[in-house]
Amino acid sequence: MRETPCKADAAAVRELVASTGYFSADETDIAVELVDETLARGDASGYRFLFADAPDGSLAGYACFGPIPATTSSFDLYWIAVSPRVQRQGLGTTLLKESESVIRRLGGTRVYIDTSGRAQYASTRAFYESAGYTVAADLADFYAPGDAKIVFCKRL
Repeated sequence: MRETPCKADAAAVRELVASTGYFSADETDIAVELVDETLARGDASGYRFLFADAPDGSLAGYACFGPIPATTSSFDLYWIAVSPRVQRQGLGTTLLKESESVIRRLGGTRVYIDTSGRAQYASTRAFYESAGYTVAADLADFYAPGDAKIVFCKRL
């Protein structure tokens, strides 16, 4: 695991996020923008990363998180994605636990995660629940008609 992004990570994140089949082109662009913003502004961007590199040098998975502005100790987990090549091998759990550890180190006491209510995301929601997250909000038709925004929360 490494925390500092490098220039090559923007393209690697684009490839990884797109390969999961879960995210739209716009969402993929946003994931890359967060890497670019951090490369340009460092810690002032408000984004933190964990990168898991595969032995072949490719990006196996990553997480992006940061403090929620105007709160004293709440953080958002913006992204967590694992390459389909290595899914179901524990990397997602490792990324989540390591993110929580960094958040604690930074003074965070709560983590919030937004995800979709679509059926495709049932395994994602189950993953968060198995990690001790609970549903804090269920906002109907948030992303689109029939696509709720589910907000999970965990007290660290």
